[in-house]
Amino acid sequence: MFQLNNVTKVYECRRQTVKALNETSVSIGDNEFIAVVGPSGSGKTTLLSLLGGMMAPTSGDVLFRGASLYDLSLAERTKLRLSSLGFVFQSFNLVPWLSAVENVQVPLSLAGESVASQQQRAGELLSRVGLSDRLSHRPSELSQGQQQRVALARTLANDPQVILADEPTGNLDPDSREQVMNLLAEFHSEGRSIVMVTHDQFAAQYAQRPLNLVDGTIVDSRDVSSAA
Repeated sequence: MFQLNNVTKVYECRRQTVKALNETSVSIGDNEFIAVVGPSGSGKTTLLSLLGGMMAPTSGDVLFRGASLYDLSLAERTKLRLSSLGFVFQSFNLVPWLSAVENVQVPLSLAGESVASQQQRAGELLSRVGLSDRLSHRPSELSQGQQQRVALARTLANDPQVILADEPTGNLDPDSREQVMNLLAEFHSEGRSIVMVTHDQFAAQYAQRPLNLVDGTIVDSRDVSSAA
């Protein structure tokens, strides 16, 4: 699915050079559930942005299904994100003036679906995440756990092959955290790959394989096991 080959990402900040990723290589296969763990500032969100086609590496290659992601044009990467990649964020990223069903319709609208088809699909997805009675509610009228479930429904709208999740339980209470992780596990069981950045050890336990990211370098748990 994904292959990173000697990827480095360097930022320039206040005349200082910050190396977020340092010649990192890793493979992520089809239908894997990966938890990227590590301290703050270790490069976790940078890694997710690189995988999502949103931030080009300073050096090295990022491959998706064998093709170099950053050899694609911006328009081609945008099309790929719309068709194949789903995103979940700690802050939910819902449009505040749209209802739950309208938020889920956004990617369907961008894909050119008819309004009737959008509404039907959005309603079905919100029902799936337990929000059939909240279709017309705006984000401010929903709890944080409900907002994240709306975001999960939106993520599924275009049936992505991959879900990239950045601290999806970071703002949630324990009950909501468990609901969200159970949904992500369900999405994985349907054949999707999930790459999740998290500080949450409870959430990380749902993954098949942790990738430990320290000082911009990935330590693959399988490499550690084989060396033991």
